[in-house]
Amino acid sequence: APVSNITPLTTRWGVGRSLFQAQEPHPHDAPYLFADAQYAVSMALPQSANSCQSAGFTLATLGWILTITSMGLVEWRVWHIGNTSLSHSGVVCVGMWKVCIYHHASNANRSTLCYHYTQEDTDIPLDIRICQNLLLVASILGLMGRVSTIFALKNVCVGSVQRNATFGPLVSGILDIAAGLCVLIPVIWNYHSVMNEEGIAFPPFLSLPFKPNTQELGSAVLVAGLSAIMMLSSGLIFLFYRCPIARQVQPQTSEM
Repeated sequence: APVSNITPLTTRWGVGRSLFQAQEPHPHDAPYLFADAQYAVSMALPQSANSCQSAGFTLATLGWILTITSMGLVEWRVWHIGNTSLSHSGVVCVGMWKVCIYHHASNANRSTLCYHYTQEDTDIPLDIRICQNLLLVASILGLMGRVSTIFALKNVCVGSVQRNATFGPLVSGILDIAAGLCVLIPVIWNYHSVMNEEGIAFPPFLSLPFKPNTQELGSAVLVAGLSAIMMLSSGLIFLFYRCPIARQVQPQTSEM
């Protein structure tokens, strides 16, 4: 038997309207529609902030790894020396913590000798000593920046809107810029020393001249320079970062 209390679709949605045609919003539904729009925007902002911080974290992490790598490389300055009364011809790679000598003993063989600087080597230039400390400080600041960034990313992922959500990226930016400057100074200083053809008084038992015939920049300078650019770029990303705080929407209900 037909049920008499079923409302026809044509009567409920309007005569002539399709079943899939949207119904016009009621004026009383405006606050709720505005609230839905604000909620959608507030949910999208943390995702963009997370991407921004992730990019900065990736740059800074790569820069920090390159900084540590450059500290272990010996090719900061490459000396080319000829046959002298003190030494044979060969290549000398001058690093921040050691020097390596590659002598051409024969047409097919090369003898290698590496010497690590000590505190007793008073003739080692002051710029190398200062650059050693700057690179060590850069590695420590880079590590602190990575820890600060991890906490900042955690705040964004959990949707934290507290003050530390903005304070974390600010600290990370300052640490990354400071670390980048600590790497950039040795790069510029080393470049200046090579361009001015400055010499180094190595210990006598190494039998090295005070100045080589020619000298040039090594691959370690490129690695350190790239790491400085990455650290500085990451610091700028974090400094210009603004934490998107989602406002709570309280829709106003109108009286019927």
